Amino acid sequence: MVPSQATELGQLKGSMSVLRLAFLFCVAFITYSQLEQLRSLRFWSRSSQLSATRLQANLETCKKLQRRPEDPKGLGRERNGRFVDGTKPTLIRNATVWVGEPAEGTSEEDARAGKGYAWIKTDVFLTSGIIDMHSHAGVDSLPSIRGNEDTNEMSDDITPYVRSWDAIQPLDHQIQVIKSGGVTTSLVLPGSGNNIGGEAFLIKHAVGKQDGRSELSIEDMFADPERNWRYMKMACGENAKRVYGKVGRGPFSRMGESWYFRHAFEEATKLVRDQDDWCAKAEAIGAENMPQYLPEELKWESLGAVLRGQVHVNTHCYTVPDLESFVDHTNEFKFSVRAFHHAHSTFLVPEVLRRAWGNTPASALFADNMYYKAESFVGSEYAGKILWDHGLETVYVSDNPVLNAQHVVFEAAKGYKYGLPYHAALSSVTSIPARLLGMGERLGKVKPGFDADIVVWDSDPLSVGAAPVQVWIDGISQFEDPVELKKPASDPIKPDESLGNIPEDVPVNYKDVVFTGVANVWLSGRATAFGSLNVVVTDGKLSCFGRCEAELRAAAEADVKMVNLKNGALTNGLTAFGSLIGLNDIDAERDTDNGASGGSAFSRALDGLALDSKKLHVANQYGITKAITAPNHSGGISRHGTAVGSLQPHSRRQVWRYPFHLERRRCIKIKLLEAITNSEEKITDPYSEKAFLRKVVKGELALVLSAHSANTLAAIIRLKSDVEKAIADASSSQTHPKLRVAILGGAESHIVAKELGEAEVGVVLAPLLPYSTTWEERRSLTGAPLTNGTAIDALVEAGVVVAIGLYEDWVVRDLALHAGIAYRNSEGRLSEREALDLVSTNVYKLLGIDEPEGRGTTDFVVFDGHPLEIGSRIKAVGLGTSVDVMV
Repeated sequence: MVPSQATELGQLKGSMSVLRLAFLFCVAFITYSQLEQLRSLRFWSRSSQLSATRLQANLETCKKLQRRPEDPKGLGRERNGRFVDGTKPTLIRNATVWVGEPAEGTSEEDARAGKGYAWIKTDVFLTSGIIDMHSHAGVDSLPSIRGNEDTNEMSDDITPYVRSWDAIQPLDHQIQVIKSGGVTTSLVLPGSGNNIGGEAFLIKHAVGKQDGRSELSIEDMFADPERNWRYMKMACGENAKRVYGKVGRGPFSRMGESWYFRHAFEEATKLVRDQDDWCAKAEAIGAENMPQYLPEELKWESLGAVLRGQVHVNTHCYTVPDLESFVDHTNEFKFSVRAFHHAHSTFLVPEVLRRAWGNTPASALFADNMYYKAESFVGSEYAGKILWDHGLETVYVSDNPVLNAQHVVFEAAKGYKYGLPYHAALSSVTSIPARLLGMGERLGKVKPGFDADIVVWDSDPLSVGAAPVQVWIDGISQFEDPVELKKPASDPIKPDESLGNIPEDVPVNYKDVVFTGVANVWLSGRATAFGSLNVVVTDGKLSCFGRCEAELRAAAEADVKMVNLKNGALTNGLTAFGSLIGLNDIDAERDTDNGASGGSAFSRALDGLALDSKKLHVANQYGITKAITAPNHSGGISRHGTAVGSLQPHSRRQVWRYPFHLERRRCIKIKLLEAITNSEEKITDPYSEKAFLRKVVKGELALVLSAHSANTLAAIIRLKSDVEKAIADASSSQTHPKLRVAILGGAESHIVAKELGEAEVGVVLAPLLPYSTTWEERRSLTGAPLTNGTAIDALVEAGVVVAIGLYEDWVVRDLALHAGIAYRNSEGRLSEREALDLVSTNVYKLLGIDEPEGRGTTDFVVFDGHPLEIGSRIKAVGLGTSVDVMV
């Protein structure tokens, strides 16, 4: 082939290649177009099967998902959403008003220091309604019975999908009792039995038409009819471990709890991300063009709302690892916490709280309830003050029915006693919880436009024994004929800044000390003294009180420790009765018990008495110089065995024994009759139950029975009569001993007060102010404004020897204040001295035993301030051989 032919052939081949490529391109393009057309057809075929209405509704849901709620406003609105047409307005004249915020123009720094806050003084005390930020009212109905228990959903550890709304019982009588303490609003939370317990709801304590509502319903109780904010309960630590910590079912440890939290938030995060992706695409191409509906999953909806900032999270957390882990979760998943509840250790780690995402959580606390389990063993009554000093906020709560929410304002009062500034203490149950609940512009203050939730008090609400005269919710008075106690007129508390000085944990011990500025002396066997007195202590014993000029000169020459008081008082040492002090360190931890726990074992408290425990030291610092304690039986106030009385600081050489026998009422009559019948039988074991029961029927020991129900108390009165008759029948002498019987508990004792007095049966009220926690306490008196008096008033009028005891050991801090409540609300039935006897000498009277030798000179308490008032502080405790001085 010649070259020219080869070139032509090459050109022909090249042209064919181009044509082939062009053909292949055309085929590929046509194929691609067909495929795209088919894909489009399939898309339109699928999307045409979806509901256009539902797709548009999904798009509207997208708007709701992205909308962050705002706090509802009060100022400027024309009408309260709960206003009932036809309701007449109320004018309250001559009111001393606590507005709940500083005067306009007060700087933030001055406001924090308490400047600008003041009572607008005229004639009566008026505040906004009290707000309890942690309650189980309605879901843990009282009296507690199995059929009404709806506090926890125990089917799983993670249950964000359940709602307290579905379990609140409007007819729970405790809702009315709580309101009688001035509480108008409560956050009703699910329990803390699992890590995520579910949604909570904010209610007002107005129920049905009798309380000014249009209907009887849970929805009509909601504090915010528009439901601007939602609330979620979570919990970490011991509770969930205890409930779910079983083999094969977690969480078993705090490590497991952390994983359960993170996994739940991860699932919610996936839902939020998928929803956001759908919403973004629907916004871009139109909802009608979406190939599927908006991803929704009811199980994770509420937790997704948490991540979107639409839900206020409140978390039960006690310990440092719990707090730190949960703060870590907030930063990993970007959600905020409004408050840590219980939060006993927050005062130790304010810097950890500040690391929380979004905002620094507040601490929702009890004032001084602790020691009931390991998580609460590390706690301080000064937590509120310490948190305040670090710029953190404190809210005091009830955890009703753990504490009776009727008295949640008393928790705030004790917060003031323990150093929290007055304005911060009162705000801790009014304006601060209102703001934390997202209701700070509608609740918690007395201002135009705010909800008309108002309380008129018979005295300063932070004073001992303060009680409401009337309560208004949304402008409707809640009590038709409220009981008003007759009390001497009093001025608002003048805030005492010295209460902010926290005493050292370990008091200083002295043999010799002088106290000046003592205004009152109340000692057994001594005439009451008052004026400007001095008290001189030599070798640990009272050597003089009065002018004591010679003793003062001698003390000055010897350079004796001088303690100057502003308004001092000298009293007997206080006696803790019915406690487990000395037998137990942590109530829920059996490993810390030294006495019998459960079962029917009979034992002696003396044999298990422990020394140098935390409870003993706290009791000493709060004026408890003697404790009478008995072995535990089955929980609560139930005891079984012989008790022991002991002197602080509880060295064995100082133990004095006046044991008495405690027993459940079942079979006790038979055992006592057998002790009478077999009185001549030789007893080989002097420490057996038979030996002690024989002493009981001989009148040598007192028999103390734990009981609340009036029916049980009536049976005990009959038992005493029957056994005494048997003793008389068995006696050959015309004189025979009487059975010495006392009651520990006594919630319904007012019903049989006359009979108790006639039978000479004494009562140790434990607690002083019972409420219907159990069926046997259901008829207890709640006091003003609901009832005219309480059990102690009825018992005193009937001539019953009555004392105030402990139902839980943490109450040692409050014994003097409880005596103050009895005094302030007694309407003259008790003098100051008689009130102090309720927590000292009356204990020995009702047991029929002599007071310990030398009482009044060997053990005593020195107060700075009136011992029955909230602003008092214990400055010294006389122990017989020396004096502990709190510095």
